[in-house]
Formats: sequence, structure tokens, C-alpha cells
Amino acid sequence: MGTALVTGASAGLGEEYCWQLAAAGHDLVLVARNEDRLKTLAHDLEQIAGVEAEVLIADLSTQEGRDRVATRLRSESKPVGLLVNNAGFGRGRPFLDGDFHEEIDGLNVMVRAVMELTHAAGRAMVARGRGAILNVSSVASDTGMGTYSAHKAWVKAFSEGIAEELRGTGVTVTAVMPGMVNTGFHDRTAVDTTQISPISWITPEQVVSESLAAVRRGQVLVTPSVRYKLTSTVVKFAPRWAVRAVTRQIPHM
Repeated sequence: MGTALVTGASAGLGEEYCWQLAAAGHDLVLVARNEDRLKTLAHDLEQIAGVEAEVLIADLSTQEGRDRVATRLRSESKPVGLLVNNAGFGRGRPFLDGDFHEEIDGLNVMVRAVMELTHAAGRAMVARGRGAILNVSSVASDTGMGTYSAHKAWVKAFSEGIAEELRGTGVTVTAVMPGMVNTGFHDRTAVDTTQISPISWITPEQVVSESLAAVRRGQVLVTPSVRYKLTSTVVKFAPRWAVRAVTRQIPHM
């Protein structure tokens, strides 16, 4: 089945990607900063799913961390056939209200890491004539929710462009645009979700299963769930002033 490398593997969507890929028979390379959580997850995956799970500790906000993962992606010893660029975080504050160094960390994790790891994986995959890259964007990419939206808009546009560049090579690129996913992500970033309707939430299982199905089809863009497909369509055609007005009512990411 091949080996998949998942960034941000220790929790949330990343952990769910690991379990669904393991259930499909993929060996895994688990990437995150938290060594204890990764080792526990690797043990559980090996014992329950019967796959090999390699632990790679890396902080993608640093050049050293990104280089470590890129080196693994270039390796032809147990080559990686699927890269899932999932790592990310929110700050839960307006741009001017926080530490600017945190903004740079966010840029490094959600933009620069996606670029560098896609470059490393893409070259190795093209040389082999096969492979897939899945980048996690967001429905926020079509809104004006500060730097988080900007990062995710970049991921979406970047994925579309690279997908076209790689057409005919045997390597595909997919970007997934989840909405509000019930993973604990917002709790960890201190985002106030009390005003968000319960019907806005979707499960990580649905996001992961629909995005992996899109990868298997070679689909470039996928928005899980009917409600968020409709939301994305409305946002695309609505006046930008109206989108900004609605966005002001949504908690900062």
C-alpha cells in the first residue's frame, strides 16, 4: 500500500488521517513536536492496525525541523508515496493584538513548510512516476479572517498551481477545505466557539474520509460536507463587503 507521511500527526485531523490510512494498510511516518504523544500513537497504530509507524520529531516553525522532514521525503529507503501537509495552528487574536513572532511561526508552519515539503516530496515522486500530496486548507480561505485565512488561501492557490504543473507525471495534488471540525483545535487556540451553532460542526472522520477519497480520484479541490459546499458557493458569489461583514462576527483563528 505504500508509506504516508502526516504532519501534525499527534492530534486532531492529523491523528485521524493516521488511523484511516493505517486501516487502508499504509505504513506511516508521524511528524509533530510532541514526542510522547507520537510514540504512544505509533505504538497503538502498530498494535491495532498492524502497520509500521515511524516517529519523526520536528518543529515545522524552524528551518531545522523542516529540513529534517524534507530529508525523509527525499529518501528512497521506504519511500513516501503520500504526503499529508496537515500541521497548523490558530492564534485566536486579531493580527495587531499578539506577539509578531507567533505570526512568523504560523507563516512558517502553514505556508513555508507546505512549500518546502511539497517541493521535496514532489521531486522524489515525479522521479518515481507516482505519488500524491494532500494539503489541508480551509473554507476560511475564501473569507477575510486575518492571517489564518491568508495562509489557507495561499495553500489552496498553491495546490491548484502545482496540480497543473504535475499533470501527466503520475503525481497528484489535492487541497481540502474543511469548515468547523470538532477536533479540539479551537479549544487549544482559546477561540471562543460559544456563539457557533452546533450544526456548523463536522466530524474529523468525515473530513478525512472525503479528502482521502478525493486523493484517490486525483481531484484537486474538495470541500467536505454538503453544508460547507453550499457555504463556499455562496461566499464566492457574495459581494466581498458582505463576506467581510459576516466574517467580523466569527471568532478570530
